[in-house]
Amino acid sequence: MDSFDKTLSVEQKKIFNKIANTVRHLSMDAVQKANSGHPGLPLGCAELGAYLYGLALHHFPKKSQWINRDRMILSAGHGSMWLYSLLHLSGFNLSLEEIKEFRQLGSKTPGHPEYGHTDGVEATTGPLGQGVGNAVGIALGLKMLATKFNTSDHSIFDSKVFCLASDGDIMEGVSGEASSFGGHLKLDNLVVIYDANDITLDGPLLESASEDTVARYRAYGWEVYEIDGYDLEHLHEIFFDLRNSQTQPVLIKAKTLIGKGAPNVAGTSKAHGAPLGPDEVETAKANLGLPAEEFYIPKSVKAYFEEKLNKDKQQYEAWLETFRKWSKANPSLFEEFEAMREKTLPDDLEKKITSIEMKSPLAGRKASQVVLEVLSELMPSLYGGSADLSGSDMTMMKKYPIISPGRFEGRNIKYGEREFAMGTIANGLALTTMIIPFVGTFLTFSDYMRNAIRLAALSRLQVIYQFTHDSIFLGEDGPTHQPIEHYAALRAMPNLLVIRPADNNEVKMAWVAALMHKTGPTALILSRQVLPQLSQTEVPYDKGLGRGGYIVRSEKIQPDFTLFATGSELQLALGVSDELAKMGKDVRVISMPCWELFEQQDPAYKDAVIGGDLGKRVSIEAGSELGWHKYIGLNGTAISMDTFGASAPAGALAEEFGFQTDLILERILSEYTQTI
Repeated sequence: MDSFDKTLSVEQKKIFNKIANTVRHLSMDAVQKANSGHPGLPLGCAELGAYLYGLALHHFPKKSQWINRDRMILSAGHGSMWLYSLLHLSGFNLSLEEIKEFRQLGSKTPGHPEYGHTDGVEATTGPLGQGVGNAVGIALGLKMLATKFNTSDHSIFDSKVFCLASDGDIMEGVSGEASSFGGHLKLDNLVVIYDANDITLDGPLLESASEDTVARYRAYGWEVYEIDGYDLEHLHEIFFDLRNSQTQPVLIKAKTLIGKGAPNVAGTSKAHGAPLGPDEVETAKANLGLPAEEFYIPKSVKAYFEEKLNKDKQQYEAWLETFRKWSKANPSLFEEFEAMREKTLPDDLEKKITSIEMKSPLAGRKASQVVLEVLSELMPSLYGGSADLSGSDMTMMKKYPIISPGRFEGRNIKYGEREFAMGTIANGLALTTMIIPFVGTFLTFSDYMRNAIRLAALSRLQVIYQFTHDSIFLGEDGPTHQPIEHYAALRAMPNLLVIRPADNNEVKMAWVAALMHKTGPTALILSRQVLPQLSQTEVPYDKGLGRGGYIVRSEKIQPDFTLFATGSELQLALGVSDELAKMGKDVRVISMPCWELFEQQDPAYKDAVIGGDLGKRVSIEAGSELGWHKYIGLNGTAISMDTFGASAPAGALAEEFGFQTDLILERILSEYTQTI
């Protein structure tokens, strides 16, 4: 992208000050009107925002999804009015009426920014620290895309990622994890601006932190600058150099005054998270030389941004011409670009995956890796990684190299023991809109990254989680590694597909489901232990796993028992049904690998599978029984785990916790006898 002049003009400095005060004006009024919000950051960081949106950012608000735009992530999402004010002024599709409806039901200006809801918002932020991880992920994704698509003649990816982070963001551990990783990879397209106002919601920062953040980031491998947050000339000098010669990620520690302009609360925690009050707003406006009129925008500010829009348009059109030349000169690359941009699935995806040969028995994690090796050739958008467990969670794509410092041609990412950061970075990769990231760790460690999974679900990002070692049957590692409550906890999350396949056949179809689910994340729950391939699950996607739940063994007349199972327990349910049949009992067995997909089915289908008199209903799953009674009823029997596991071989654990054919038979026959 083109650079800008090295020196700010007097006129530029004047208009940036006007823009800054306009941001303060709009933010104070919106928070006051809503009687809710966080005015401190918008008031304190207004000059930084005026400079970024008034000059530094290379984007075109009228084409807000331009693939080569600079991204601006507000990690400190509580300061959302800072962002909304600047988006409106810059020309994004965010009206002044929406600003006036700040924090109201149905508005485009919710309390914290939401990706996909408000034009110009690049990531859903608010839970502190995660925006930094998102920025690292987007920056990494753009480096990978640049390596893949840029040629010696044409550069179609050369944008940067900017992030505004607060003291709270910097304190949260996830930002440290992500920053360490970004420094390791030498991401030279990433700039984090640290709003260092030394205030948190509870009071002065020194009451809870006294570390040398500058030294810490330098130790991560970042270039660090310390500036006065209102010295735009110094900031501009830094940005000029970064546009031309950045070699590593950059942290700009900008000293600011929270609530600047509001004389009675500035510099205190009172400015952080509550409206200023009508008297303080009136005083602040007078103090700043602003008119009393609500939601006032000077004509000069409007005119400036109209002129900037024209310049943005020219820059965008110049890029379009470069893109046209590139696509003509590189037809095969262009075809791959379009496939990634559209996330195109092969027409015969199911057929290709179904035809993959696998041995039996095979662990769910290994079956998934076999599928991945095939998908890596079919889906150039797939990039994978693991939190230091690729040899155990089987996420490595063996045909491709590992991403390394300054080398981004690979498709495997080693995140190290940074599960939470891995989740936030994966969200950032997905936010490029051209990459489908998958990440792996043990299921029990999904707790470390849960809030990142939640934001992926809230943002409807297509991220795929390969969670392995899915039950007590991982064995000797014991209860610290054996998941119990995790199926239920993940199933409770909206927009997240949770799939626990029973064998090779269901693993294959689980990947079909994950790739088809483009409006949210998917968790694949996979076994460590080997599982036999079942003939009963060898059915087409739209008759089996694609339905979420389906009948794998039908009764002859009327069921005496109906057994529900997922994952490794499906083979156990079939074994129990064999024994019940020998006793003259009529049995139906239902595989329920994905409750979310099952709930999406039409009522007639659901009734055909689980409706009516199905006799004694029994669920068999080596996890918490929470949720199962929706399907088995209050009088149903849940063969489940209601305690933590133990350290022992899998066979001993099966006996100890009741997951053996004879033990299940004994229990359900006893309860069956009592009910007839």
